[in-house]
Amino acid sequence: MVEHIAVLANPFSGKGRGGRAAEAAVLHLRGRGVDVRTYAGGSAADTARLAVTALADDPRALVVVGGDGTLSGVLDIVCASTVPVVLVPAGTGNDLARALGLPRGDAADAAELALTGVHRAIDVGEVRTVAGARKFLTIAALGFDAKVSDRTNRLRWPHGAPRYYLALLIELVRLRPMDFMLAVDGEDPLRSPGTLIAAGSTSSYGGGMPICAGAVPDDGLLDVVHVAPLGRLRLLRLFPLLLRGTHLNRPEVMHRRARTLTVSAPGLVVYADGERIGEDECTISVLPGALTMMVPGENDD
Repeated sequence: MVEHIAVLANPFSGKGRGGRAAEAAVLHLRGRGVDVRTYAGGSAADTARLAVTALADDPRALVVVGGDGTLSGVLDIVCASTVPVVLVPAGTGNDLARALGLPRGDAADAAELALTGVHRAIDVGEVRTVAGARKFLTIAALGFDAKVSDRTNRLRWPHGAPRYYLALLIELVRLRPMDFMLAVDGEDPLRSPGTLIAAGSTSSYGGGMPICAGAVPDDGLLDVVHVAPLGRLRLLRLFPLLLRGTHLNRPEVMHRRARTLTVSAPGLVVYADGERIGEDECTISVLPGALTMMVPGENDD
């Protein structure tokens, strides 16, 4: 079989950036003399089906063009394969690309990693709910931040960033402490009221907010951040610290590393990689080294 590279694109990611990034990636790889086979999904189900087709031909690498959600949607498929994955970031958040030091401003540079990158086996998270299991790449959010994401997705107006800010304001007005029950690494469950809980193998979500600052994508552990019950003004004062990643030393913030945690609460909503996963109760665990990515070498800029 002739060696080739497969390019799987979500042309609709990042408000159309996915299509443009895919064209640039394919043009660059073909300019480097590579046999490229392209696949473009029109929906999440279509993209997953095409991922199976692409991997069945045993490519040298699978280049995924899109956002964190695009790669997250085919995680079961790529984790079951030995083919390394190259991510060409073309979403709105691109938090996995931040964590791995991938080029985020140039699709050709990102695609070049299919030829010159080094293998890095990274951890994958898994959320189990009554609805089943779902893998994720970055951070699982439970509490206030998940409710903001949920509200954002349900609003039909306005568009873009103002919709997120409107959702934030609505949830601030509705802010109530969550009555979390939390069990970490098999310990007995403890009542742990709070504003939010985040568990991630990477540091940021939402396009760069480092809620799990210092998280390492391949240490076999989840960084767990628990924010105590806060009023509206205290939560607003905490936000600048969250944006800078300097919140972990605050007395109202608990931070630890774990392999698994189970969380339940009345009204709990669970989000991961920007998608709603479940509600009421979940168990979050880490699958060490479950996905092989191509990333820049240590000497690369």
